[in-house]
Amino acid sequence: MKGMGTDEETVMKILTSRNNAQRQEIASAFKTLFGRDLVDDLKSELTGKFETLMVSLMRPAYIFDAHALKHAIKGAGTNEKVLTEILASRTPAEVRQIKQVYLQEYEANLEDKITGETSGHFQRLLVVLLQANRDPDGRVDEGLVEQDAQVLFRAGELKWGTDEEKFITILGTRSVSHLRRVFDKYMTISGFQIEETIDRETSGDLEKLLLAVVKCIRSVPAYFAETLYYSMKGAGTDDDTLIRVMVSRSEIDLLDIRQELRKNFAKSLHQMIQKDTSGDYRKALLLLCGGDDA
Repeated sequence: MKGMGTDEETVMKILTSRNNAQRQEIASAFKTLFGRDLVDDLKSELTGKFETLMVSLMRPAYIFDAHALKHAIKGAGTNEKVLTEILASRTPAEVRQIKQVYLQEYEANLEDKITGETSGHFQRLLVVLLQANRDPDGRVDEGLVEQDAQVLFRAGELKWGTDEEKFITILGTRSVSHLRRVFDKYMTISGFQIEETIDRETSGDLEKLLLAVVKCIRSVPAYFAETLYYSMKGAGTDDDTLIRVMVSRSEIDLLDIRQELRKNFAKSLHQMIQKDTSGDYRKALLLLCGGDDA
C-alpha cells in the first residue's frame, strides 16, 4: 500500500488466506511496525465493494454481527432482511455473545434498539429469539412432538385467521431436534409442509422471519445456500448480502453451503460469483469461496 497505487492482489491474497484471529494479529503487528491502523489504510487505499469486503474481513468475528445489526436499525428505515438473517440463523450462544458485544461496543441494549424499530408479531418473534433461551438438544419427547404439531395445525390451517402466538412460542423456544420431529409429524397430520402453512397463513416480515427460522432448524447451510442463490439470481446482485454471508460463514460452514447450493439449485457458488461480479471484488470472493463444485 506504500507509495503510488496499491497492490490489491497481495492485499486480497493475505487477507483471504488467513483466519480472523490471524488477521487481528496482522493488524496488531502492522501497527507495531508502522504506527498505522491497517483498517484505516485499507479504507483509504481501496474503493467500492472490494473495500467493503476487505474491511469486513478485518472485523473481529464477534463484532461483525453486532455491527451488521447496528447498521440494520440505524437511520431511516429498518433493514428487516438483516435482522431476520442473523437472528434466525445464530445459535443461542452466538446471540448471547452478540448482545454482550453490542452493549460493549455501542453502549446500547440491542433488544431495546430492535423493539424501538419494529412492531407486531415480527417484533415479538425477534424478542423471543433475542432471549437465546431455545431448549438445548436432548432426548425428544414424542408425546410433546405430537402435541406441538397438533397445536400448530389448530393455530393455522384449522382456524379462521391465525394464532401467530403459538407459532412464535413453539418455533422460537423448542429444541432443534424436537422441531425437526414436529415438522415431520405436522406433515403427517395436515398433509402440508409447515412452510406451506406459514406461507398461506402469515405475511410480510413475520412470514419471512418464520420461514427463515424453519429453514435454519432444518439446515443452516441450506438456508445460507438459498440466501446466496437469491442474492445473485436474476438481474442485479445484492452485494450486501453476498458479502455478509461470505464473510460471516467463511470459517463456519461455507463448504457445507457450497454443497447445499450444488444439491438444491444445481449451481456452483464459484460459477455464480464468477458470472455475477467483477474485478478485484470478484477475485477476492472467489478466493474466499475456494473450489468450483461444477
